[in-house]
Amino acid sequence: MHRRRRTALLLTAAIAAAPLLTACGSDAHPGAAAVVGGERITVSQLENRVDEVRAAQRAAVPDEAQYQQAIARTGSLTRDTLQGMVLDRVLEHAARDAGVTVTDREIQQMRAGLEEQAGGAEGLETAWLQQYGIPPQRLEENLRLQLQAQKLAERLGTDTSRPEFWQALSRAGKELDVDLNPRYGEWDVRKSSRVDAETPWVRDVTAAAGAPLTL
Repeated sequence: MHRRRRTALLLTAAIAAAPLLTACGSDAHPGAAAVVGGERITVSQLENRVDEVRAAQRAAVPDEAQYQQAIARTGSLTRDTLQGMVLDRVLEHAARDAGVTVTDREIQQMRAGLEEQAGGAEGLETAWLQQYGIPPQRLEENLRLQLQAQKLAERLGTDTSRPEFWQALSRAGKELDVDLNPRYGEWDVRKSSRVDAETPWVRDVTAAAGAPLTL
């Protein structure tokens, strides 16, 4: 499962918590966390995804002290979640251009195999949540993306660890003209990854309510 594991780690969000920061000045796309191919990923959609992960973590770790430790161990869930949401769309675009399709039957077959390795459905859901920050309700959606990545790599005559695969994603990202809200960084088309924006001044979104300024 090492190939799937590498792909999942890169294509999905890590479990973490990040403060919401916003660059001073007006946004080019008010209310959008990112614009991909002319379509908005709204701040609300991003926050809902983060809430899904937190709710799943809360359910999986009922002990308050352990839950707080899980939050403290990581520090960029919001940004990592947005990276995953953008990269998912980039991958879908690259796969569509290559004529790659994934059927529901293939997803179920993949899930069955993974559940067998993980000791059942609950074991798989727990592993995907802990390792990749994927809540149970997003599991099959993520498995579809893993299959898309594998089949795209096969179509290109390579695998998901090779430059040829990531070059295809880079081309797709360029075609989609990915634009991130500066509060979340910038999109590096060459790396198909979010990077921190080189912005000298940022303020906490709660500053208007009297919160101190932060970098």
